[in-house]
Amino acid sequence: MAVSRKSWLANEGSKHVLLLFWLSLNVGLFWKTFRLYYHGPQYYYLHQMLGLGLCLSRASASVLNLNCSLVLLPMCRILLAFLRGSQKVASRKTRRLLDKSKTFHVTCGVTICLFSVVHVAAHLVNALNFSVNYSEEFLPLNAASFHGEDPRKLLFATVAGLSWVLTTLFVFLCTLSFVLCRVSNYDIFSYTHNLFFVFYLLLMLHVSGGVLKYQTNLKEHPPGCFNPNITVQRDGEEVDSLENSPSEHDQPSVPRGSVELDPTTQNSFMEVCTEEPKFQAHFPETWLWISGPLCLYCAERLYRYIQSSNKPVTITAVISHPCNVLEIRMMKEGFRARPGQYVILHCPSVSSLESHPFTLTLCPTATRATFGIHLKVVGDWTERFRDMLFLHSSWDAEILPVFQQRRYPKLYVDGPFGSPFEESFNYEVSLCVAGGIGVTPFASILSTLLDDWKCYKLRRLYFVWVCRDIRYFHCFADLLCSLHNKLWQENRPDFVNIQLYLTQTDGIQEIIGEKYQVLNSRLSTRRPCWELLFNEIAKCNRRKTVGVFCCGPNKISKALHKLSNSSNSYGTRFEYNKESFS
Repeated sequence: MAVSRKSWLANEGSKHVLLLFWLSLNVGLFWKTFRLYYHGPQYYYLHQMLGLGLCLSRASASVLNLNCSLVLLPMCRILLAFLRGSQKVASRKTRRLLDKSKTFHVTCGVTICLFSVVHVAAHLVNALNFSVNYSEEFLPLNAASFHGEDPRKLLFATVAGLSWVLTTLFVFLCTLSFVLCRVSNYDIFSYTHNLFFVFYLLLMLHVSGGVLKYQTNLKEHPPGCFNPNITVQRDGEEVDSLENSPSEHDQPSVPRGSVELDPTTQNSFMEVCTEEPKFQAHFPETWLWISGPLCLYCAERLYRYIQSSNKPVTITAVISHPCNVLEIRMMKEGFRARPGQYVILHCPSVSSLESHPFTLTLCPTATRATFGIHLKVVGDWTERFRDMLFLHSSWDAEILPVFQQRRYPKLYVDGPFGSPFEESFNYEVSLCVAGGIGVTPFASILSTLLDDWKCYKLRRLYFVWVCRDIRYFHCFADLLCSLHNKLWQENRPDFVNIQLYLTQTDGIQEIIGEKYQVLNSRLSTRRPCWELLFNEIAKCNRRKTVGVFCCGPNKISKALHKLSNSSNSYGTRFEYNKESFS
Protein backbone atom coordinates (compact mmCIF):
# COMPACT_ATOMS: atom_id res chain seq x y z
CA MET A 1 0.00 0.00 0.00
CA ALA A 2 1.19 3.51 -0.81
CA VAL A 3 2.22 5.83 2.00
CA SER A 4 -0.30 8.53 2.88
CA ARG A 5 1.26 11.95 3.32
CA LYS A 6 -1.28 13.01 5.95
CA SER A 7 -0.96 9.78 7.93
CA TRP A 8 2.84 9.89 7.76
CA LEU A 9 2.89 13.49 8.99
CA ALA A 10 0.48 12.62 11.81
CA ASN A 11 2.58 9.64 12.94
CA GLU A 12 6.13 10.69 12.11
CA GLY A 13 6.07 14.45 11.48
CA SER A 14 6.38 15.74 15.05
CA LYS A 15 8.99 13.12 15.89
CA HIS A 16 11.17 14.08 12.92
CA VAL A 17 10.78 17.82 13.61
CA LEU A 18 11.98 17.25 17.19
CA LEU A 19 14.84 15.09 15.94
CA LEU A 20 15.84 17.74 13.40
CA PHE A 21 15.76 20.43 16.09
CA TRP A 22 17.93 18.28 18.37
CA LEU A 23 20.38 17.57 15.54
CA SER A 24 20.55 21.27 14.70
CA LEU A 25 21.38 22.08 18.32
CA ASN A 26 24.18 19.51 18.37
CA VAL A 27 25.65 20.48 14.98
CA GLY A 28 25.36 24.21 15.71
CA LEU A 29 26.97 23.86 19.13
CA PHE A 30 29.77 21.67 17.76
CA TRP A 31 30.54 24.03 14.85
CA LYS A 32 30.36 27.20 16.95
CA THR A 33 32.76 25.79 19.57
CA PHE A 34 35.10 24.39 16.90
CA ARG A 35 35.35 27.79 15.16
CA LEU A 36 35.85 29.58 18.48
CA TYR A 37 38.90 27.48 19.36
CA TYR A 38 40.19 27.50 15.76
CA HIS A 39 39.90 31.25 15.02
CA GLY A 40 39.57 32.81 18.48
CA PRO A 41 42.53 35.11 19.28
CA GLN A 42 42.39 34.16 22.98
CA TYR A 43 43.25 30.56 21.98
CA TYR A 44 45.95 31.46 19.46
CA TYR A 45 48.95 30.21 21.46
CA LEU A 46 47.07 27.19 22.83
CA HIS A 47 46.03 26.21 19.30
CA GLN A 48 49.62 26.56 18.12
CA MET A 49 50.62 24.04 20.74
CA LEU A 50 47.75 21.52 20.40
CA GLY A 51 46.43 21.90 16.84
CA LEU A 52 43.09 20.31 15.83
CA GLY A 53 43.04 18.17 18.96
CA LEU A 54 42.08 21.29 20.92
CA CYS A 55 39.17 22.13 18.61
CA LEU A 56 37.81 18.58 18.53
CA SER A 57 38.09 18.05 22.28
CA ARG A 58 36.27 21.28 23.11
CA ALA A 59 33.62 20.90 20.37
CA SER A 60 32.84 17.35 21.48
CA ALA A 61 32.72 18.55 25.10
CA SER A 62 30.02 21.08 24.22
CA VAL A 63 27.91 18.31 22.63
CA LEU A 64 28.48 16.15 25.73
CA ASN A 65 27.32 18.98 28.00
CA LEU A 66 24.09 19.36 26.03
CA ASN A 67 23.25 15.66 25.94
CA CYS A 68 24.28 14.97 29.53
CA SER A 69 21.67 17.53 30.55
CA LEU A 70 18.96 16.25 28.17
CA VAL A 71 19.40 12.53 28.87
CA LEU A 72 17.87 12.84 32.35
CA LEU A 73 14.69 14.70 31.40
CA PRO A 74 12.91 11.74 29.68
CA MET A 75 13.41 9.75 32.90
CA CYS A 76 11.46 12.26 35.02
CA ARG A 77 8.39 10.04 35.10
CA ILE A 78 6.26 12.21 37.40
CA LEU A 79 6.86 15.25 35.20
CA LEU A 80 5.88 13.30 32.08
CA ALA A 81 2.77 11.90 33.76
CA PHE A 82 1.77 15.40 34.86
CA LEU A 83 2.24 16.84 31.37
CA ARG A 84 0.36 13.95 29.79
CA GLY A 85 -2.63 14.37 32.09
CA SER A 86 -2.47 18.16 32.28
CA GLN A 87 -5.13 20.22 30.53
CA LYS A 88 -2.41 22.75 29.71
CA VAL A 89 -1.06 20.39 27.05
CA ALA A 90 -4.19 20.43 24.94
CA SER A 91 -2.59 19.28 21.70
CA ARG A 92 -2.72 15.53 21.14
CA LYS A 93 0.36 15.76 18.89
CA THR A 94 2.34 17.32 21.73
CA ARG A 95 1.19 14.68 24.21
CA ARG A 96 2.09 11.92 21.76
CA LEU A 97 5.63 13.29 21.60
CA LEU A 98 5.97 12.33 25.27
CA ASP A 99 5.58 8.70 24.17
CA LYS A 100 8.99 8.98 22.49
CA SER A 101 10.72 9.81 25.77
CA LYS A 102 12.47 6.45 26.02
CA THR A 103 13.67 6.66 22.40
CA PHE A 104 15.00 10.16 23.04
CA HIS A 105 16.75 8.95 26.21
CA VAL A 106 18.46 6.16 24.24
CA THR A 107 19.42 8.58 21.44
CA CYS A 108 21.05 10.97 23.90
CA GLY A 109 22.84 8.06 25.58
CA VAL A 110 24.29 6.77 22.32
CA THR A 111 25.36 10.32 21.39
CA ILE A 112 27.14 10.71 24.74
CA CYS A 113 28.91 7.41 24.17
CA LEU A 114 30.09 8.34 20.65
CA PHE A 115 31.26 11.84 21.51
CA SER A 116 32.97 10.57 24.66
CA VAL A 117 35.13 8.44 22.38
CA VAL A 118 35.86 11.50 20.18
CA HIS A 119 36.61 13.58 23.27
CA VAL A 120 39.06 11.06 24.70
CA ALA A 121 40.75 10.48 21.33
CA ALA A 122 41.26 14.24 20.95
CA HIS A 123 42.73 14.46 24.45
CA LEU A 124 45.14 11.64 23.63
CA VAL A 125 46.47 13.83 20.83
CA ASN A 126 46.50 16.83 23.19
CA ALA A 127 48.55 14.93 25.79
CA LEU A 128 51.11 14.03 23.14
CA ASN A 129 51.26 17.62 21.85
CA PHE A 130 51.64 19.03 25.36
CA SER A 131 54.74 16.87 25.70
CA VAL A 132 56.22 17.39 22.21
CA ASN A 133 55.38 21.10 21.85
CA TYR A 134 56.44 22.15 25.34
CA SER A 135 56.84 25.96 25.31
CA GLU A 136 59.77 27.60 27.09
CA GLU A 137 58.36 31.00 26.19
CA PHE A 138 54.85 30.55 27.65
CA LEU A 139 55.33 28.38 30.71
CA PRO A 140 51.83 28.88 32.24
CA LEU A 141 50.32 27.42 29.06
CA ASN A 142 52.00 24.05 29.52
CA ALA A 143 50.33 21.05 31.06
CA ALA A 144 53.58 19.06 30.91
CA SER A 145 56.38 19.77 33.39
CA PHE A 146 59.15 19.58 30.78
CA HIS A 147 59.74 18.82 27.12
CA GLY A 148 59.29 15.16 26.28
CA GLU A 149 57.43 14.25 29.46
CA ASP A 150 55.69 10.89 29.21
CA PRO A 151 52.11 11.60 27.96
CA ARG A 152 50.81 8.71 30.04
CA LYS A 153 51.57 10.72 33.17
CA LEU A 154 49.27 13.48 31.90
CA LEU A 155 46.57 10.92 31.18
CA PHE A 156 46.62 8.90 34.38
CA ALA A 157 48.06 11.26 37.00
CA THR A 158 45.83 14.30 36.43
CA VAL A 159 42.20 15.11 37.13
CA ALA A 160 41.55 15.61 33.42
CA GLY A 161 42.80 12.08 32.83
CA LEU A 162 39.52 10.86 34.30
CA SER A 163 38.21 10.98 30.72
CA TRP A 164 39.41 7.40 30.45
CA VAL A 165 37.36 6.30 33.43
CA LEU A 166 34.32 8.31 32.31
CA THR A 167 34.26 6.88 28.81
CA THR A 168 34.90 3.32 29.93
CA LEU A 169 32.09 3.61 32.48
CA PHE A 170 29.58 5.05 30.04
CA VAL A 171 30.43 2.62 27.24
CA PHE A 172 29.91 -0.14 29.81
CA LEU A 173 26.51 1.30 30.75
CA CYS A 174 25.43 1.63 27.11
CA THR A 175 26.54 -1.91 26.28
CA LEU A 176 24.47 -3.33 29.12
CA SER A 177 21.47 -1.26 28.01
CA PHE A 178 21.11 -3.13 24.72
CA VAL A 179 17.88 -5.08 24.37
CA LEU A 180 19.56 -8.51 24.46
CA CYS A 181 21.43 -7.74 27.67
CA ARG A 182 18.39 -6.13 29.26
CA VAL A 183 16.12 -9.08 28.48
CA SER A 184 18.62 -11.83 29.33
CA ASN A 185 19.66 -10.34 32.68
CA TYR A 186 17.61 -7.41 33.93
CA ASP A 187 19.52 -7.39 37.23
CA ILE A 188 22.75 -6.31 35.53
CA PHE A 189 20.93 -3.65 33.53
CA SER A 190 19.25 -2.28 36.66
CA TYR A 191 22.34 -2.25 38.86
CA THR A 192 24.71 -0.78 36.28
CA HIS A 193 22.25 1.92 35.26
CA ASN A 194 22.24 3.21 38.82
CA LEU A 195 25.94 4.02 38.34
CA PHE A 196 24.91 7.19 36.51
CA PHE A 197 25.49 9.03 39.81
CA VAL A 198 29.14 7.97 39.64
CA PHE A 199 29.31 9.12 36.03
CA TYR A 200 28.07 12.62 36.87
CA LEU A 201 30.38 12.83 39.87
CA LEU A 202 33.39 11.95 37.70
CA LEU A 203 32.17 14.42 35.09
CA MET A 204 32.23 17.22 37.66
CA LEU A 205 35.75 16.25 38.74
CA HIS A 206 36.94 16.02 35.15
CA VAL A 207 36.07 19.62 34.26
CA SER A 208 37.74 20.98 37.39
CA GLY A 209 41.24 20.13 36.12
CA GLY A 210 41.89 23.52 34.50
CA VAL A 211 44.37 22.10 31.94
CA LEU A 212 43.31 24.26 29.00
CA LYS A 213 43.96 27.99 29.36
CA TYR A 214 43.05 31.08 27.36
CA GLN A 215 44.79 34.45 27.02
CA THR A 216 43.28 37.28 29.05
CA ASN A 217 45.29 40.38 27.98
CA LEU A 218 44.55 40.58 24.25
CA LYS A 219 44.80 44.39 24.19
CA GLU A 220 48.24 44.55 25.76
CA HIS A 221 49.46 41.48 23.89
CA PRO A 222 47.76 40.85 20.53
CA PRO A 223 48.37 37.25 19.41
CA GLY A 224 51.67 36.80 17.59
CA CYS A 225 52.95 40.31 18.35
CA PHE A 226 56.66 41.19 18.79
CA ASN A 227 57.84 41.55 22.39
CA PRO A 228 61.25 43.35 22.67
CA ASN A 229 61.49 42.87 26.45
CA ILE A 230 61.74 39.11 26.66
CA THR A 231 64.71 36.84 26.34
CA VAL A 232 64.65 33.23 25.32
CA GLN A 233 67.05 30.36 25.91
CA ARG A 234 68.97 29.14 22.85
CA ASP A 235 71.54 26.39 23.29
CA GLY A 236 72.13 27.41 26.89
CA GLU A 237 72.68 31.13 26.09
CA GLU A 238 70.36 34.01 26.79
CA VAL A 239 69.55 35.73 23.49
CA ASP A 240 67.79 39.07 23.46
CA SER A 241 64.74 39.06 21.23
CA LEU A 242 65.87 42.32 19.58
CA GLU A 243 68.47 40.32 17.67
CA ASN A 244 65.69 38.50 15.92
CA SER A 245 63.33 41.46 15.58
CA PRO A 246 61.69 41.71 12.15
CA SER A 247 63.01 44.32 9.76
CA GLU A 248 60.81 46.67 7.81
CA HIS A 249 61.12 44.52 4.70
CA ASP A 250 60.68 41.15 6.42
CA GLN A 251 57.21 39.63 6.71
CA PRO A 252 57.06 37.47 9.83
CA SER A 253 56.11 33.92 9.12
CA VAL A 254 53.23 32.22 10.88
CA PRO A 255 54.52 29.50 13.19
CA ARG A 256 53.88 25.94 12.12
CA GLY A 257 50.48 24.68 13.14
CA SER A 258 49.11 28.17 13.76
CA VAL A 259 45.58 29.26 12.91
CA GLU A 260 44.58 31.48 10.08
CA LEU A 261 43.58 34.77 11.68
CA ASP A 262 41.43 37.51 10.24
CA PRO A 263 43.13 40.65 8.80
CA THR A 264 42.98 42.65 12.04
CA THR A 265 44.82 39.90 13.88
CA GLN A 266 47.31 39.38 11.04
CA ASN A 267 48.38 43.02 11.30
CA SER A 268 49.22 42.42 14.93
CA PHE A 269 52.34 40.48 13.90
CA MET A 270 53.96 43.88 13.20
CA GLU A 271 52.78 45.34 16.51
CA VAL A 272 55.00 45.63 19.56
CA CYS A 273 53.70 44.04 22.76
CA THR A 274 53.52 46.06 25.93
CA GLU A 275 53.57 43.00 28.19
CA GLU A 276 53.82 39.24 28.11
CA PRO A 277 50.66 37.18 27.53
CA LYS A 278 48.70 36.16 30.60
CA PHE A 279 46.78 32.92 30.71
CA GLN A 280 43.92 31.75 32.85
CA ALA A 281 42.15 28.40 33.22
CA HIS A 282 38.57 28.15 32.02
CA PHE A 283 35.76 28.42 34.53
CA PRO A 284 34.01 25.01 34.54
CA GLU A 285 30.74 25.25 32.60
CA THR A 286 29.53 21.65 32.75
CA TRP A 287 27.75 22.13 36.06
CA LEU A 288 25.75 24.99 34.50
CA TRP A 289 24.42 22.53 31.91
CA ILE A 290 23.65 19.55 34.11
CA SER A 291 22.83 21.02 37.53
CA GLY A 292 19.21 21.88 36.63
CA PRO A 293 18.17 18.51 35.13
CA LEU A 294 20.24 16.59 37.70
CA CYS A 295 18.61 18.42 40.65
CA LEU A 296 15.17 17.93 39.08
CA TYR A 297 15.75 14.22 38.58
CA CYS A 298 17.21 13.73 42.08
CA ALA A 299 14.33 15.66 43.65
CA GLU A 300 11.84 13.49 41.77
CA ARG A 301 13.61 10.29 42.78
CA LEU A 302 13.61 11.43 46.40
CA TYR A 303 9.91 12.33 46.23
CA ARG A 304 9.07 8.98 44.63
CA TYR A 305 11.09 7.13 47.26
CA ILE A 306 9.30 8.91 50.11
CA GLN A 307 5.88 8.37 48.55
CA SER A 308 6.40 4.69 47.71
CA SER A 309 8.25 3.61 50.86
CA ASN A 310 6.03 5.54 53.25
CA LYS A 311 3.59 2.66 53.54
CA PRO A 312 3.42 -0.72 51.78
CA VAL A 313 0.29 -1.68 49.89
CA THR A 314 -2.29 -4.05 51.33
CA ILE A 315 -2.59 -7.16 49.15
CA THR A 316 -6.25 -8.19 49.09
CA ALA A 317 -6.11 -11.05 46.57
CA VAL A 318 -3.64 -13.21 44.69
CA ILE A 319 -5.06 -15.25 41.83
CA SER A 320 -3.18 -17.78 39.74
CA HIS A 321 -4.22 -17.88 36.08
CA PRO A 322 -3.17 -20.35 33.36
CA CYS A 323 0.14 -19.90 31.48
CA ASN A 324 2.03 -18.80 34.64
CA VAL A 325 0.07 -15.56 34.96
CA LEU A 326 -0.53 -14.06 38.41
CA GLU A 327 -3.15 -11.48 39.28
CA ILE A 328 -2.49 -9.31 42.34
CA ARG A 329 -5.13 -7.00 43.77
CA MET A 330 -4.06 -4.32 46.20
CA MET A 331 -5.18 -1.31 48.20
CA LYS A 332 -3.31 1.84 49.15
CA GLU A 333 -4.66 4.92 50.82
CA GLY A 334 -4.84 7.90 48.48
CA PHE A 335 -3.81 5.92 45.40
CA ARG A 336 -5.30 7.25 42.16
CA ALA A 337 -4.64 6.16 38.61
CA ARG A 338 -5.98 6.53 35.10
CA PRO A 339 -6.66 3.60 32.73
CA GLY A 340 -3.56 2.71 30.72
CA GLN A 341 -1.04 3.83 33.35
CA TYR A 342 1.61 1.60 34.93
CA VAL A 343 3.29 1.24 38.32
CA ILE A 344 6.71 0.03 39.49
CA LEU A 345 6.70 -2.76 42.05
CA HIS A 346 9.40 -3.18 44.66
CA CYS A 347 9.52 -6.17 47.00
CA PRO A 348 12.49 -5.98 49.42
CA SER A 349 12.08 -9.68 50.30
CA VAL A 350 12.80 -10.57 46.67
CA SER A 351 15.46 -7.95 45.89
CA SER A 352 16.55 -4.90 47.85
CA LEU A 353 17.47 -2.92 44.73
CA GLU A 354 15.52 -4.38 41.83
CA SER A 355 12.11 -3.01 40.76
CA HIS A 356 9.90 -3.78 37.76
CA PRO A 357 7.15 -1.91 35.87
CA PHE A 358 3.70 -3.48 35.42
CA THR A 359 0.65 -2.08 33.69
CA LEU A 360 -2.46 -1.61 35.80
CA THR A 361 -5.24 -3.98 34.77
CA LEU A 362 -7.68 -2.60 37.33
CA CYS A 363 -7.87 1.05 38.39
CA PRO A 364 -9.45 2.42 41.57
CA THR A 365 -12.75 4.25 41.17
CA ALA A 366 -15.04 6.32 43.37
CA THR A 367 -16.78 3.14 44.57
CA ARG A 368 -13.81 0.72 44.46
CA ALA A 369 -10.48 1.32 46.21
CA THR A 370 -8.70 -1.77 44.91
CA PHE A 371 -6.33 -1.77 41.96
CA GLY A 372 -4.54 -4.68 40.33
CA ILE A 373 -1.91 -5.97 37.96
CA HIS A 374 -1.31 -9.16 35.97
CA LEU A 375 2.24 -10.45 35.63
CA LYS A 376 3.71 -13.38 33.77
CA VAL A 377 6.18 -15.49 35.72
CA VAL A 378 9.35 -15.38 33.61
CA GLY A 379 12.79 -14.82 35.07
CA ASP A 380 14.31 -14.91 38.55
CA TRP A 381 12.49 -11.93 40.06
CA THR A 382 8.96 -13.02 39.16
CA GLU A 383 9.68 -16.61 40.20
CA ARG A 384 10.93 -15.54 43.62
CA PHE A 385 8.01 -13.14 43.95
CA ARG A 386 5.51 -15.93 43.18
CA ASP A 387 7.15 -18.20 45.76
CA MET A 388 6.92 -15.44 48.36
CA LEU A 389 3.21 -14.95 47.64
CA PHE A 390 2.23 -18.61 47.77
CA LEU A 391 4.94 -19.78 50.20
CA HIS A 392 5.60 -22.79 47.94
CA SER A 393 2.04 -24.00 48.51
CA SER A 394 -0.01 -25.88 45.96
CA TRP A 395 -2.88 -23.41 46.03
CA ASP A 396 -3.88 -22.19 42.59
CA ALA A 397 -5.84 -19.24 43.85
CA GLU A 398 -6.43 -17.34 47.01
CA ILE A 399 -9.03 -14.64 47.53
CA LEU A 400 -9.47 -13.74 51.18
CA PRO A 401 -11.20 -10.83 52.89
CA VAL A 402 -8.83 -8.19 54.19
CA PHE A 403 -9.53 -9.09 57.83
CA GLN A 404 -8.73 -12.77 57.16
CA GLN A 405 -5.73 -12.44 54.88
CA ARG A 406 -2.48 -14.14 55.84
CA ARG A 407 0.86 -12.39 55.91
CA TYR A 408 2.18 -11.47 52.49
CA PRO A 409 5.65 -10.03 51.88
CA LYS A 410 5.88 -6.27 52.00
CA LEU A 411 5.21 -4.76 48.59
CA TYR A 412 5.78 -1.12 47.66
CA VAL A 413 4.24 0.64 44.66
CA ASP A 414 5.88 3.55 42.88
CA GLY A 415 3.64 5.52 40.57
CA PRO A 416 1.38 5.56 38.67
CA PHE A 417 3.09 6.78 35.50
CA GLY A 418 1.70 7.69 32.10
CA SER A 419 1.62 5.63 28.93
CA PRO A 420 0.28 6.10 25.36
CA PHE A 421 -2.85 4.08 26.17
CA GLU A 422 -4.30 6.96 28.14
CA GLU A 423 -5.06 8.52 24.76
CA SER A 424 -7.39 5.67 23.75
CA PHE A 425 -10.37 7.49 25.29
CA ASN A 426 -9.55 10.71 23.41
CA TYR A 427 -10.34 9.25 19.99
CA GLU A 428 -13.84 8.71 18.67
CA VAL A 429 -12.64 5.37 17.23
CA SER A 430 -9.78 3.29 18.67
CA LEU A 431 -8.13 0.06 17.57
CA CYS A 432 -6.42 -1.87 20.39
CA VAL A 433 -4.18 -4.79 19.38
CA ALA A 434 -2.69 -7.11 22.03
CA GLY A 435 -0.26 -9.99 21.69
CA GLY A 436 -0.30 -12.57 24.50
CA ILE A 437 0.19 -11.01 27.92
CA GLY A 438 0.39 -7.64 26.12
CA VAL A 439 -3.35 -7.43 26.77
CA THR A 440 -2.74 -5.95 30.24
CA PRO A 441 -2.88 -2.23 29.25
CA PHE A 442 -6.25 -2.80 27.58
CA ALA A 443 -7.71 -4.66 30.55
CA SER A 444 -7.92 -1.46 32.60
CA ILE A 445 -9.53 0.31 29.63
CA LEU A 446 -12.15 -2.43 29.27
CA SER A 447 -12.77 -2.41 33.05
CA THR A 448 -13.34 1.35 32.93
CA LEU A 449 -15.80 0.97 30.06
CA LEU A 450 -17.60 -1.66 32.11
CA ASP A 451 -18.12 0.91 34.86
CA ASP A 452 -19.19 3.76 32.58
CA TRP A 453 -18.50 4.49 28.91
CA LYS A 454 -20.80 7.45 28.27
CA CYS A 455 -18.54 10.11 29.81
CA TYR A 456 -15.73 9.55 27.26
CA LYS A 457 -15.24 10.73 23.70
CA LEU A 458 -14.73 7.13 22.58
CA ARG A 459 -17.70 5.75 20.63
CA ARG A 460 -16.27 2.61 19.03
CA LEU A 461 -13.51 0.28 20.13
CA TYR A 462 -11.97 -2.48 18.04
CA PHE A 463 -10.27 -4.97 20.33
CA VAL A 464 -7.97 -7.57 18.72
CA TRP A 465 -6.18 -10.16 20.86
CA VAL A 466 -3.67 -12.61 19.32
CA CYS A 467 -2.42 -15.57 21.39
CA ARG A 468 -0.49 -18.79 20.86
CA ASP A 469 -2.12 -20.57 23.79
CA ILE A 470 -5.90 -20.56 24.20
CA ARG A 471 -5.51 -20.56 27.98
CA TYR A 472 -4.41 -16.90 27.84
CA PHE A 473 -7.98 -15.93 26.93
CA HIS A 474 -9.22 -17.26 30.28
CA CYS A 475 -7.37 -14.46 32.13
CA PHE A 476 -9.87 -11.83 30.92
CA ALA A 477 -12.71 -13.94 29.51
CA ASP A 478 -15.06 -12.94 32.33
CA LEU A 479 -14.30 -9.26 31.76
CA LEU A 480 -14.96 -9.50 28.02
CA CYS A 481 -18.20 -11.37 28.54
CA SER A 482 -19.44 -8.90 31.18
CA LEU A 483 -18.68 -5.93 28.94
CA HIS A 484 -20.38 -7.59 25.97
CA ASN A 485 -23.53 -8.35 27.98
CA LYS A 486 -23.71 -4.83 29.41
CA LEU A 487 -23.46 -3.19 25.99
CA TRP A 488 -26.15 -5.51 24.63
CA GLN A 489 -28.45 -4.55 27.51
CA GLU A 490 -27.82 -0.85 26.77
CA ASN A 491 -28.53 -1.39 23.06
CA ARG A 492 -24.95 -0.59 22.02
CA PRO A 493 -23.62 -3.96 20.76
CA ASP A 494 -21.49 -2.17 18.16
CA PHE A 495 -19.53 -0.16 20.75
CA VAL A 496 -16.88 -2.86 21.22
CA ASN A 497 -15.84 -5.14 18.34
CA ILE A 498 -14.01 -8.15 19.83
CA GLN A 499 -11.77 -10.30 17.63
CA LEU A 500 -9.74 -13.16 19.13
CA TYR A 501 -7.06 -15.04 17.15
CA LEU A 502 -5.43 -18.32 18.13
CA THR A 503 -2.22 -19.03 16.20
CA GLN A 504 -1.47 -22.50 17.67
CA THR A 505 -4.36 -24.89 18.32
CA ASP A 506 -2.88 -28.10 19.84
CA GLY A 507 -6.28 -29.76 19.46
CA ILE A 508 -8.21 -27.23 21.60
CA GLN A 509 -9.98 -24.64 19.46
CA GLU A 510 -12.46 -23.04 21.85
CA ILE A 511 -12.62 -21.43 25.28
CA ILE A 512 -14.07 -24.07 27.58
CA GLY A 513 -17.14 -22.97 29.49
CA GLU A 514 -20.83 -22.41 28.77
CA LYS A 515 -20.69 -18.69 29.57
CA TYR A 516 -17.85 -18.13 27.09
CA GLN A 517 -19.82 -19.08 23.96
CA VAL A 518 -20.09 -15.43 23.02
CA LEU A 519 -16.27 -15.32 22.83
CA ASN A 520 -15.99 -18.60 20.92
CA SER A 521 -18.08 -17.08 18.14
CA ARG A 522 -15.43 -14.36 17.83
CA LEU A 523 -12.46 -16.73 17.98
CA SER A 524 -10.51 -17.53 14.79
CA THR A 525 -7.78 -20.19 14.61
CA ARG A 526 -5.46 -18.30 12.29
CA ARG A 527 -3.30 -15.23 12.13
CA PRO A 528 -5.11 -11.94 11.51
CA CYS A 529 -4.92 -10.30 8.09
CA TRP A 530 -3.96 -6.80 9.18
CA GLU A 531 -4.43 -5.19 5.77
CA LEU A 532 -7.99 -6.51 5.53
CA LEU A 533 -8.72 -5.37 9.09
CA PHE A 534 -7.46 -1.82 8.43
CA ASN A 535 -9.45 -1.66 5.21
CA GLU A 536 -12.63 -2.73 7.02
CA ILE A 537 -12.14 -0.18 9.80
CA ALA A 538 -11.43 2.59 7.27
CA LYS A 539 -14.58 1.68 5.33
CA CYS A 540 -16.79 1.78 8.45
CA ASN A 541 -15.26 5.04 9.73
CA ARG A 542 -14.89 7.25 6.65
CA ARG A 543 -12.96 10.50 7.06
CA LYS A 544 -12.35 9.91 10.75
CA THR A 545 -9.16 9.69 12.80
CA VAL A 546 -8.61 6.24 14.31
CA GLY A 547 -6.20 5.75 17.21
CA VAL A 548 -4.13 2.57 16.84
CA PHE A 549 -2.69 1.13 20.05
CA CYS A 550 -0.38 -1.88 20.18
CA CYS A 551 1.24 -3.88 22.96
CA GLY A 552 2.85 -7.05 21.73
CA PRO A 553 5.67 -8.55 19.65
CA ASN A 554 7.72 -6.33 17.35
CA LYS A 555 6.49 -8.21 14.29
CA ILE A 556 2.89 -7.16 14.97
CA SER A 557 3.98 -3.66 15.93
CA LYS A 558 5.91 -3.12 12.69
CA ALA A 559 3.00 -4.37 10.58
CA LEU A 560 0.53 -2.02 12.31
CA HIS A 561 2.96 0.90 12.12
CA LYS A 562 3.41 0.41 8.38
CA LEU A 563 -0.33 0.15 7.74
CA SER A 564 -1.03 3.24 9.88
CA ASN A 565 1.13 5.26 7.48
CA SER A 566 -0.54 3.79 4.39
CA SER A 567 -3.22 5.48 2.33
CA ASN A 568 -6.80 4.30 1.85
CA SER A 569 -9.65 5.32 -0.43
CA TYR A 570 -11.99 6.29 2.42
CA GLY A 571 -10.09 9.31 3.79
CA THR A 572 -9.56 7.59 7.17
CA ARG A 573 -6.40 8.50 9.06
CA PHE A 574 -4.72 6.11 11.50
CA GLU A 575 -2.54 7.45 14.33
CA TYR A 576 -0.15 4.83 15.70
CA ASN A 577 0.72 4.47 19.40
CA LYS A 578 2.88 1.80 21.03
CA GLU A 579 3.56 0.84 24.62
CA SER A 580 7.08 1.59 25.82
CA PHE A 581 8.00 1.73 29.52
CA SER A 582 10.25 4.72 30.19
